[in-house]
Amino acid sequence: MEIAYSVNGVPIRLTYERWFHITENHDDLASYYFEVLETVESPDFIVRGNKGSLKATKNMGKDKWLVVIYREVSKTDGFIITAYFLDKKAKGDVIWNYSKQKMI
Repeated sequence: MEIAYSVNGVPIRLTYERWFHITENHDDLASYYFEVLETVESPDFIVRGNKGSLKATKNMGKDKWLVVIYREVSKTDGFIITAYFLDKKAKGDVIWNYSKQKMI
């Protein structure tokens, strides 16, 4: 299990079970383990997800965006739910971006 710290300073767990789930459903992410963790720690922006989840998003090149969905359960615990690539920016309510470096 690895830990990444969100922009709020919350430790976000990436368990082996979740990594297996991610790579089983999105095999194109198999070699992006550390990039998934880095996206939680240094996203380009964060979009509000469903049911309290957050979508950390990072540009990985032309028409390639890495989206990591995670949940902050408390100020001292959180976990990654899934991750995937999109060919355009994630849609939704942007609640944090790199240029402002704070939750909106």
